[in-house]
Amino acid sequence: MVKNIAVIRGDGIGPEIVGEALRVLDKVAELYGHTFNYTDVDMGGCAIDKYGDPLPEAELKKCVDADSVLLGAVGGDKWNDVPGHMRPEKGLLRLRAGMGVYSNNRPAKIWRQLADASPLKKEIVDAGIDFIIVRELIGGIYFGEHKTEGDTAIDVLTYSEAEIERIGRIGFETAQKRNKKLCSVEKSNVLDSSRLWKKVMHRLAEEYPDVELSDMLVDNCAMQIVKNPSQFDVIVTENMFGDILSDEASMITGSIGMIPSSSLGATKCGLYEPIHGSAPDIAGQDKANPIGTILSAAMMLRYSYDMTEEANAIENAVSAYLDGGYRTADIMSDGGKLVGCKQCGELIVKNLKKE
Repeated sequence: MVKNIAVIRGDGIGPEIVGEALRVLDKVAELYGHTFNYTDVDMGGCAIDKYGDPLPEAELKKCVDADSVLLGAVGGDKWNDVPGHMRPEKGLLRLRAGMGVYSNNRPAKIWRQLADASPLKKEIVDAGIDFIIVRELIGGIYFGEHKTEGDTAIDVLTYSEAEIERIGRIGFETAQKRNKKLCSVEKSNVLDSSRLWKKVMHRLAEEYPDVELSDMLVDNCAMQIVKNPSQFDVIVTENMFGDILSDEASMITGSIGMIPSSSLGATKCGLYEPIHGSAPDIAGQDKANPIGTILSAAMMLRYSYDMTEEANAIENAVSAYLDGGYRTADIMSDGGKLVGCKQCGELIVKNLKKE
């Protein structure tokens, strides 16, 4: 099978972690007889430096024309002083909108080898951490009007019934494939947009009688994720709430460096990226953890290309790597074998075997 992948190496540690993910994909292609063609795309700070634009139209077109997109990370202190509409993160928002990817799925799963790395009490971890946050990605306050008038700043939060319904369906369908429990998270005691969200979710629930729907206010959800994460199977929520909760959820698993994500819309052309940032403080030092990016590549094979066996092979190789006691600095514990970004990728490739 031949697939064309748009590759955004980005800023900071982005080029390093993407490089290791491509090394893994190349090994998968060798083992299973596939061909992965890579097209480099400039986005973020590097695009600002090169073009004066965080995502020029020609670069966006490369992504839209590809079969999927693999992204490292963008941004950094270097570009903090550029105008707001030109920040590296604006390129990411433009990319999501341009690709029409409205559903961001972020798993929060603790690897058994890293149970001790979780900041939670042992009895909480032992109860199990394995849930997915389905985050609406191209609506809400991030995509509303933003303006400053004198000493007043205004950010507009807007959701339509259609936008809520399409992400709600993703939530219900994801729950159907798991343990049939869906928690809808909002702030309906304060926000009109959340009251509409709750109304639409309960209307949708009538179409999915096999899924148990519950409601939770976002502040309570933030507390419950650290108090009793085993209660959750699938969480569906709006853009900003999902952004914050998924970052919180990543830390209870031991390291934000381990968590992949997928962003999908109406087609199979998805955007795949780790949920961490560009970490400019360790860029170029061979200290980054590439596993979040490598697992994002596995999600790409699974969800965009229906290569289930190949995705399983990558995940099994990561598990075998962890079984060997190897750890990058972010997940290092007593008795672990410290490795850098490059060696981590090399060892995972070494463990890759055809299922």
